[in-house]
Formats: sequence, structure tokens, C-alpha cells
Amino acid sequence: MKHDIGPLRAASPAELPYSFGALDKALEEAGLDALVATSKHNVRYLLGGYQFIFFAAMDAIGRSRYLPAFVYVRGQADKTGYFANKMEIHEHRSAPFWVPEFRPEFWGSVDAMEAVGQYLQDCGLASGKIGIEPGFMPKDGYDALAGAIPQARIADASMTLTRLRMIKSTNELDLLREATSRIDQSMVATIRASGEGSTKNRIIETLRQEETARELAFEYCLLTLGDSHVRSGSDQAWARGEVLSIDSGGNLHGYIGDICRMGVLGEPDAELEDLLAEVEAVQQAAFARIAPGRTGAEMIAAGEAELKRGPNAACNDFFAHGMGLITHEAPFLMTNHPVAYDGIDADRPFAPGMVLSVETTMQHPKRGFIKLEDTVIIAEGGHELLGPDNRGWIVSER
Repeated sequence: MKHDIGPLRAASPAELPYSFGALDKALEEAGLDALVATSKHNVRYLLGGYQFIFFAAMDAIGRSRYLPAFVYVRGQADKTGYFANKMEIHEHRSAPFWVPEFRPEFWGSVDAMEAVGQYLQDCGLASGKIGIEPGFMPKDGYDALAGAIPQARIADASMTLTRLRMIKSTNELDLLREATSRIDQSMVATIRASGEGSTKNRIIETLRQEETARELAFEYCLLTLGDSHVRSGSDQAWARGEVLSIDSGGNLHGYIGDICRMGVLGEPDAELEDLLAEVEAVQQAAFARIAPGRTGAEMIAAGEAELKRGPNAACNDFFAHGMGLITHEAPFLMTNHPVAYDGIDADRPFAPGMVLSVETTMQHPKRGFIKLEDTVIIAEGGHELLGPDNRGWIVSER
């Protein structure tokens, strides 16, 4: 049964998923005097859950792009600003923004960043050190900002913001729980509605409809059938006795649910039961090391040790990463495996409120792609596995 859970939108600083004290400390440790956040996920987080619906699925408008900016001056929360598109004045009239400085005046990246630069000057930061998100700052916007504050030093604040988001609030965890539950329900419904002759393209479309019906924003589906390891859509059809691996990300008010479940057309044979049990044993070995004070390195070592004990170790793989507003965020646990970043948090003790994705993937040469991916919250005294049902074979009899 679907539970009603609305989007986060802070009406006051007390409802933010972080504190100004934590943000001030993070900026001080990074040596930053002010922050200019421009990524959709960090602007949403720093505002307390708000995202302008008009640009939720695109950035382009006219000859430029939507570039919202959240501006924060260290130690001066009363100067916090949101530099927005002109149409967002209607959002303000409907539910006023909490920021003291709300500027819905802009149509592109250059005019927005020129105004941000001038505002920083007005705040006395013409020669300060300003943190930005380089990966989410277009060149024309960067040039406009740098030109408006030529004496300032501009630095990368991406990791500072990632660290700030690492411990989730109660409301954030509720959204992750619900997103995972709805994806799980969607996957079961999709597998049971599909049958002999269903193509990968048709199955993916069914999942999209199931997720949308549960008020998720469908993001992707990685799907395999039979002995193939190819996870893209195609006209390949499901045949009796074949496995189906379905891996999908669904977005609930900005927060990602991302799990993988296994289906089979007809009852699974003994070999399939053994193969999924081998994958599950790796997952459980990793789960056993997830608790406050434990580390990612301990969890990874446990998972990999169990993997090596299995008869299919040569075609099996273990992976874990942090997740939340985006699918790979802090804690960063493994280096270039497979995503290109360093596992700088492998030895950082787990703390309540961290969220992990734990996944074991077997690419069996005859039976195909067999995988479990789970979302785990680190909780007081242990951990919470999200979407614990339906982790065995989900059978379609169609």
C-alpha cells in the first residue's frame, strides 16, 4: 500500500536538513568565506527540498540555461540568498522562501552570475575566497562571476557540500525508505505482468508505468534477459526458464531509490537457486559489518572474502557506495570500482544517518546476469535494510 509522503520544502531554517553551524564549520575547514551552489541537487538540499518544477527535466531556455544559485556567507546566515528564474516569483507567492535575499530576476547563466558577483561585493567579499561547484558551473557563468569579483579567489567546494549531505535527516531517510519500497513494488508488478515473448523494451516501459503510477520519477532501468549480460533495451524476448535482472533508479521528491531484483519465467531450477544464494551470501556477509563505528573497509573485506569462497568467484563482483540525492555520494568506499573516484572514506567510521548501496553481481557464462543491490541505512546499534522483501526469485507464470 502506498503511503502519502510529500516533498520536502523548508518554510524556515529550523526545517532544513542541516544546520547553519554545520555549514559554517564546513566552510571554515575548507577556508571558504562564502559559497555559491549551482547544482540542482545541492541547491535543492540547501534550500530545504525545493526545486522549480519548470526546469526539473531540462536546463535550456532561449539562448542560455537555467542556473539557480544558492549564496551563503560564512557566519552570516541573515545574508543567505537564492538567485532564481523570474517565473519563481509565483512559487514565492504560493509558499514564501525562507531565504532573506530572494532574487527571482534571471533568464540565463550570465545575468544570474553577474548578480551573484555583485551581491558578494555588496557583502564585503570582493577579495574573499568563494567556493563554487566547477562541474555545475558553465563557462560563461564562471566568466561572469569571476569578472564581477576579479580580486576574489574562486575554489572548488564540491567535496565540502558532499560531506555536508553525508548524514541524512529523519525526513530524508523517510523519503529514501519510501522510494525503495515503491521501486520494489514496481519491480514485482512488472515481472509478474511480463511473460514469454515480452521484449526488453516492453518490460522497461512497463516498469516506467508502474513507477510513475506510484508517483516516482522514472530515471532508468538496466535490464538483462537469459544468458546475455547486455543491460540496454532491445527487442530481445523473454523465454521460459530464463532469468531477468531488473535494476532501476526511481526518484521520490529528489531522493533516489536504487535496487536490483531477480525474476525468472517459470519456477527456478536448483542451479538458479544456488547461484542466487551465492550472491545473497556475499550481501549478508557485508551487511554483518554495517554498524556505527565499523568501516567501509571492514564491510568490503567481509563481502570480498565471502565472494572468494563461492564456486563462481571468477565471475562475481562486489561493490558498495554512498547514495541519497544522487546515486554516488559520500561515503566514497571503493576506488574506480567501477565509477571513477577514490575510495577516500573506506576507513571512516560509519555513523547513524549514512546511507549505502551494497551490490553483488554475478555474470554467469550460461545463466546470465544475477545480481542483488540493496539500500542500507546505518542506524543506532546496527543497520536497516530497505525493501527487504522480494529479494529471492520473483516468478512469472505468464
